[in-house]
Amino acid sequence: MILPIYAYGEPVLRQEGKEISADYPKLKELIANMFETMYSSHGVGLAAQQIGLPIRLFVVDGTPFAEEDPQLDGFKRVFINAYIVDEEGDEWEFEEGCLSIPTIREKVKRHGTITLEYMDENFQLKEEKFNGLAARIIQHEHDHTDGVLFVDHINQFRRSLLAKKLNDISRGKVDADYRMRFPKKR
Repeated sequence: MILPIYAYGEPVLRQEGKEISADYPKLKELIANMFETMYSSHGVGLAAQQIGLPIRLFVVDGTPFAEEDPQLDGFKRVFINAYIVDEEGDEWEFEEGCLSIPTIREKVKRHGTITLEYMDENFQLKEEKFNGLAARIIQHEHDHTDGVLFVDHINQFRRSLLAKKLNDISRGKVDADYRMRFPKKR
């Protein structure tokens, strides 16, 4: 089932996710719905916060970037209760976007290599090193589980220039080719 993407300004996007256990209700169905939602929105990652759930769960499929980075061909994963345990290498800039913040893309600096501890969809504990675009996608989605958005990584001046666009998104004044849920008007 395709779920609506929560837009910038929805409070759940700022909530740190709670860890979940293997008996989380309808977890397999939730994961399948997250992939379906991500694909229908043309994303490469989706965190539970983006569909209204403040839990430590995100999915990724980096295949669309396989031409730029061959290691991403078929790179489809589920990350549960993930934590970055190490960041290495020089930070490098890359233009990022977010399904919760449509129409805005900004250059963000991130480390080139990370070590991540997480549970897979079968609740097998893993510790794995990722680099390049895979590391970037994971860092972006991991940020969501901490209540952090990519615009938090850009400087204050750039954010001030984006303030009107961000405000418009939170008011529903944005064109996205996928279902979105906007903050309720106060």
